[in-house]
Amino acid sequence: MCKWVKFVSILVFSMILAVGCSNNENTDQVSKKEAKTASDSKKNVELTISAAASLKDAMDVIQHTYEEKNPEVKLKFNFGGSGSLQQQITQGAPVDLFFSAAEDKFDLLVEEELIAKEDGLDLLGNELVLVVPRDAQSIKGFEDLTKAEVSKISIGTPETVPAGKYAKESLENSGVWKEVESKIVFAKDVRQVLSYVETGNVEAGIVYKTDALVSDKVEVVASADTATHPPIIYPVGVIKDSKQYEAAKVFYDYLQSADALKVFEEYGFTIK
Repeated sequence: MCKWVKFVSILVFSMILAVGCSNNENTDQVSKKEAKTASDSKKNVELTISAAASLKDAMDVIQHTYEEKNPEVKLKFNFGGSGSLQQQITQGAPVDLFFSAAEDKFDLLVEEELIAKEDGLDLLGNELVLVVPRDAQSIKGFEDLTKAEVSKISIGTPETVPAGKYAKESLENSGVWKEVESKIVFAKDVRQVLSYVETGNVEAGIVYKTDALVSDKVEVVASADTATHPPIIYPVGVIKDSKQYEAAKVFYDYLQSADALKVFEEYGFTIK
């Protein structure tokens, strides 16, 4: 009888132990599944940033650093003329953050309530310069653009490219626009202007200082008088209806950090 009782007791204990282990195993599996789901969710965060073409080199560096520190975030950039980017956002393009080279294009999105005032700020400044192919001798300054031997000068399309708008205003206020207007070759953004000069398709171009600094094929021969055009300011802001608003806000804050600002300064931008 005692042996039978002992056998039953051992059997019951084994069953209880097996059930306990099974429950623990199920709990562990659920915990692991939840952790994996959370991890997968983080990895799926992709931010689309529409940024002025002149920001490309600095943003390439910032992208590498940020993604290295935040492997769960993927940054996707759409570079172009600020006016074109603004129009895309107005028309509903899925963008999370806008980094403009012009206040007026940015302010339009604020007025349309696509960017909240508290989610945007003026971050950077730039300078307008005249560039020519390296070793070119005929053009030494803006006054030389009126010479008969100068046949082609490139600027960005003023309606959509802030650098082009600033360039036209500078030439108008300097009193030479009417003399050079027939020589103007318009480009879709400042990088195309730079390319035209690099390849010798035009004899001169007006770009941002930051663009000129990244090319060893052009030479800066003059800086535009700041009194001839409005201040060049780069505002940045989070799109209000971003599907990744919180992640976009974190990246927006990072752009204001000492690490990011150092990169911008290295590429020739001034900090506002």
